[in-house]
Amino acid sequence: MKKIVIEIIPNSQQRYPTLGDYWIDENGDWQIRVSEMSDMRSVVAVALHELFEMGGVVHKGIPIESIDAFDIMFEKEREEGKHSQESEPGYDRRSPYWSDHFNAEMIERHFLSHTGLIWNLHSLNCEKAEQDA
Repeated sequence: MKKIVIEIIPNSQQRYPTLGDYWIDENGDWQIRVSEMSDMRSVVAVALHELFEMGGVVHKGIPIESIDAFDIMFEKEREEGKHSQESEPGYDRRSPYWSDHFNAEMIERHFLSHTGLIWNLHSLNCEKAEQDA
């Protein structure tokens, strides 16, 4: 790993329906993308979530490609009506990164608590960003 690059992008530019995404590029740099939101605290919270989750899966040797494949499959299942709009792929027990997602959300929640943004308002910020796609 040479660099960790975190960029804020319009939600419509994400690779698939998500607020945060990560991968390792051809140079070995960690790339993280977070969707734009009206409250920067939500953006930072999602960025922290993605960094923490990525660190866990890389440490454990979970191929990031398997995470992408699972997330894309989950979104296809959502389109088929198998999951609600509120469901997150990381909480599905089939997810290869289930425990990493769970722990990353704890970091996200801690940051929000530290900055005074309650979870419900953060969730609304996230929903609005997804609707702006």
